[in-house]
Amino acid sequence: MTQRLHLVFGGELISPTGTAFKNVDDIHVVGIFPNYASAYDAWKNEAQRTVDNARLRDEEAAASSTEELG
Repeated sequence: MTQRLHLVFGGELISPTGTAFKNVDDIHVVGIFPNYASAYDAWKNEAQRTVDNARLRDEEAAASSTEELG
């Protein structure tokens, strides 16, 4: 019988739309989980713990032409 494990890890990305980490030495392992549901819950909890690290764009500042495209 095949066993599928789910690895949850994280760190700060260079860009929120990319997959490259800013500093690979700062990647941390949350854990290895036996199913998707428990891995998702662990990921969600970890994401909530670090949500304050997110940056909010200043809506009063002028936007670049690329930002205006959405």
